[in-house]
Amino acid sequence: MKTLRILGTRGVPAAHGGFETFAEHLALYLVSHGWRVVVYCQEDGAGPVFEDTWQGVERVHIPVVQAGPKGTIVFDWKATAHAARFDDLCLTLGYNTAVFCTMLRVRGVPNLINMDGIEWSRAKWGPVAKTWFWLNDWAGCWLGNHLVADHPKIKEHLSSRVRENKITMIPYGADAVTDAPVELVRALGLEPGLYLTVIARGEPENSLLEIVSGFSSKQRGYRLAVLGKYEPEKNAYHRAVMAAAGSEVLFLGAIYDKAVVRALRFHSVAYIHGHQVGGTNPSLIEAMGAGNPVIAHNNPFNRWVAGDSARYFIGAEECSDRLDDVLSRPDVLAEMKAGILRRHQENFTWGKVLADYEALLVKWLPC
Repeated sequence: MKTLRILGTRGVPAAHGGFETFAEHLALYLVSHGWRVVVYCQEDGAGPVFEDTWQGVERVHIPVVQAGPKGTIVFDWKATAHAARFDDLCLTLGYNTAVFCTMLRVRGVPNLINMDGIEWSRAKWGPVAKTWFWLNDWAGCWLGNHLVADHPKIKEHLSSRVRENKITMIPYGADAVTDAPVELVRALGLEPGLYLTVIARGEPENSLLEIVSGFSSKQRGYRLAVLGKYEPEKNAYHRAVMAAAGSEVLFLGAIYDKAVVRALRFHSVAYIHGHQVGGTNPSLIEAMGAGNPVIAHNNPFNRWVAGDSARYFIGAEECSDRLDDVLSRPDVLAEMKAGILRRHQENFTWGKVLADYEALLVKWLPC
């Protein structure tokens, strides 16, 4: 039987982020196509390693007592050491602890690494973290038998370190959202079609200050729903973003209920995406799957994903101008929506993405 072990996430079912969501989709897809899939899952607390099965996916649960990033590092070490005991094909999601993949390489275990974004370039990290990520970026390039890039620009970056035929470009995917209960939106104080969404961590590289300032520069007759955890008492950037917000901005906090987030996307008049770095961003793809007209930060990452149907900005003033351009023009919004849906359907459906992954994984199965 074809077997795959998935490393690098907190486990399935997804409850944390993009890689967990991807791992869930890939694991279930492969199981339905006759694969045996083993996913390593991080558990908080002490105790022995234990195994169970979820929807046909085998899970290896590894408890760690350490919290935060240290706990993740310990978990990755233990998970990789466990996987190295077998000869099964491995898929490592992310390179943040890629140096541990030495165990797989020495044992001759085939291992593909999804190299994610250029993590060490992010402004939020200090010198020690940046150095760690930079070293592991290199380690992943060397130690992985093959690399997956989720964006052409990520492939271009990796090609400066390894030969191009060692890299396959496969983007992230998202489901199409064709309906959602209006009650979930109204429960948050919003009216369908009368608000825009922003879903991002409150960090400078995600342009939250520019977006909130640009939106709040005038009354618009729409609300701006901002999803994400904000702690103004602890974080100076969060304070600045919230201070810049006008009366039409609504901070909803972090929402993890998938049904609520889908409804927010589906009933939003448009999505504003401020990410300045990274590859194919899951939040952007999910907004496209919901048919959201996109107003995005102007950079090569976003332009390749959202394409010509989106509108682009740099800075608060341009963000305000783009909002002026589209919010008063229903015909423009309709045209943007149609183009975004077409781009999602052609490039970013889970069916296409997962089929491309399976085709690549088959090539690397041990003989």
